Amino acid sequence: MYDIIGDIHGCADELVELLEKLGYAQNSAVFRHPERKIIFCGDFIDRGPQIRDVLQICRDMCQHHAALAVMGNHELNALAYHTPDPFLPGEFLRRHTDHNNRQIAQTLQQLSAVELQQALDWFRTLPACLELPELRVVHACWDPVDLQLLQSTAEELGWMSDAYLHQAARSGTQLFQSIERVMKGPEMRFPNGITLTDREGLVRKRARIRWFDQPTGCSFSDYMFPSLQLPEFEGATVPEDISPSPYPQDAPPLFFGHYWLRDRKPAPIRHNLACLDYSVARDGMLTAYRFHGHGPLISDHFVTVPRRSASPV
Repeated sequence: MYDIIGDIHGCADELVELLEKLGYAQNSAVFRHPERKIIFCGDFIDRGPQIRDVLQICRDMCQHHAALAVMGNHELNALAYHTPDPFLPGEFLRRHTDHNNRQIAQTLQQLSAVELQQALDWFRTLPACLELPELRVVHACWDPVDLQLLQSTAEELGWMSDAYLHQAARSGTQLFQSIERVMKGPEMRFPNGITLTDREGLVRKRARIRWFDQPTGCSFSDYMFPSLQLPEFEGATVPEDISPSPYPQDAPPLFFGHYWLRDRKPAPIRHNLACLDYSVARDGMLTAYRFHGHGPLISDHFVTVPRRSASPV
């Protein structure tokens, strides 16, 4: 069976502690379990102080069949950041703006040029999702239409080839819209022109949504994911132009990361849905779900370790 681990973001001490807590031990320098396998939800890089170690542990586990992994938005961002824009000489698909430079700064500082290239080569091999007989895993949003478009374009251009990235990073293309939803999740605009500045200093005009549910009966704050109760949102309604992807009640269990949940005690969203990102990069906890292959998801099967690494920032 599987143990699914959420966003790691360069926190290797916590990763090792969590693997050992789950019963994995180093065997020929690779963490293994005699009966179980890890699935990583993506976002291995950026923010944390031990990015090199995280990449080595996770990549080695995947290459030695002790783990599986999907791509996170930070891996996608890194590929785009290092891929030249064919239409704008001297530019890259992900612009080297102050914000984007800050976001990837720790990765660039901690990895040598050779290590960075090895990481990028590995990122290109990571799938957008995993659909196994027992469960599903994606980084941010499971939308069958979007996932099908990602797959069909990969068959035409090659998954994460430069040609694929050229389309995926081009605002206005259908591929751009689909990969944004799968890797970053659907959003809705804030009401009344409100803006909020996030923890990384980016001014945001939109909020992540509970894409897995219809908004019927939800206030604006309640339909944000995670929910955020602010006086500015009081009385605001969910915009009509949102595009959720409700996850069926009878579908296989789905695990994802990405959303920086703030709860101190992890719990499933419902019997077949669980988010595993509990903000380890911001003094939260690295979180796993121990999946046994049957029954509804339950709180007792979450396994966590608190943030211990000193922040490099």
